[in-house]
Amino acid sequence: MARDAGPAAPARPLRRDAELNRRRILASAREVFGRRGLEATLDDIAHHAGLGVGTVYRRFPSKEHLVEAMFAERMEEIGDLAEEALKAEDAWQAFVDFTWKSIELHSGDRGLREIMLSNKFGHEHVAEAKARMVPLITRLVERAQEAGGLRADFSPTDIPLLHMMVGSAIEFTCAVEPDLWRRCLTMLLDGLRAAPGKPSKLPHPPLDVAEVDEAMSCWRP
Repeated sequence: MARDAGPAAPARPLRRDAELNRRRILASAREVFGRRGLEATLDDIAHHAGLGVGTVYRRFPSKEHLVEAMFAERMEEIGDLAEEALKAEDAWQAFVDFTWKSIELHSGDRGLREIMLSNKFGHEHVAEAKARMVPLITRLVERAQEAGGLRADFSPTDIPLLHMMVGSAIEFTCAVEPDLWRRCLTMLLDGLRAAPGKPSKLPHPPLDVAEVDEAMSCWRP
């Protein structure tokens, strides 16, 4: 007669531990990707989280899986911003507000900047979120042009270039003046107006010579 093996070990604590580890991994990934960008590895994430590499790989078999989990929702947020902007009556201001808010989202997150401007990662849910944004951003641009606010030769495909320009300013000045990109974006938006007007007040002073030298010393192209 087989002996009674006794009650089975409860699975619930294991599930809870697994979820806690998942949250810990995602929190570490947000910090590491935000600071270092998508060059960071799963080994880097594991080290930062204080977990074994095997634990991370059990939850996320590849960096692609972790990127999807991290950034698909963030990309959806940008799509939501575009949808909200389309509800505004002032089409030019809607375009300006969307541009500011979307860049603010990724101003402190290098990983998000990179995922927005690259197809190397995020081939499923991130790609779906990007595809959702295309018609929304196209309509934002068209409305602003129809209203006479945005120059007629601006294209929706110039949006990634606009983000790239501001992103470069963020990368160059982040160690010296993290908010200097606001000055750059204000000047860029003034240049996109269909008709010249009174220049906008710049929200941040320029760098001085010493700060430019410091930025050059810190910058890694």
